[in-house]
Amino acid sequence: MKRRHLLFSLAAAAMPAFSDVLRRPWPAKAPTPPLALPGFEGPGFEPAQARGKLLLLNFWASWCEPCRSEMPSLELLAQKYEARGLQVLAINHRETDAAIRRFMQQMPISLPILRDADGATTRAFGVRIFPTSVLIGRDGRAAFSVIGELDWTGPQARQWIEPLLAP
Repeated sequence: MKRRHLLFSLAAAAMPAFSDVLRRPWPAKAPTPPLALPGFEGPGFEPAQARGKLLLLNFWASWCEPCRSEMPSLELLAQKYEARGLQVLAINHRETDAAIRRFMQQMPISLPILRDADGATTRAFGVRIFPTSVLIGRDGRAAFSVIGELDWTGPQARQWIEPLLAP
């Protein structure tokens, strides 16, 4: 019994606190999953649109409070770096049009919203916690994922994104 308790304690100590953001490099040999999703009340997204751009895919749901909290900073990030080739896409996980519409009435954003109605894209990108964001380089290869809520206008985000914005 003591051994099991000790192992649990060690495992818990090694995990980040719930409020911490975890940055994980994309596995070297793992391919970047394809991304082709319909848009919510707007155009969808096809891979050809991403050529030469840096993409930040933000996987979210309207019921997720940390997702809602970080959305304004994602919008500011998109505005700040759009001219340098960054595109932020908000990928909604398995919600109805009505749920997304209610969210938009409460928090109007201009980010393109893509619908992952069946959750297949979310699973393909290995997302298990919301919010999770995946940064895809100009070469089309995923660079890293960010698990948890992040202030995308803060120094930590800048430190991660700036080097990838270089042409």
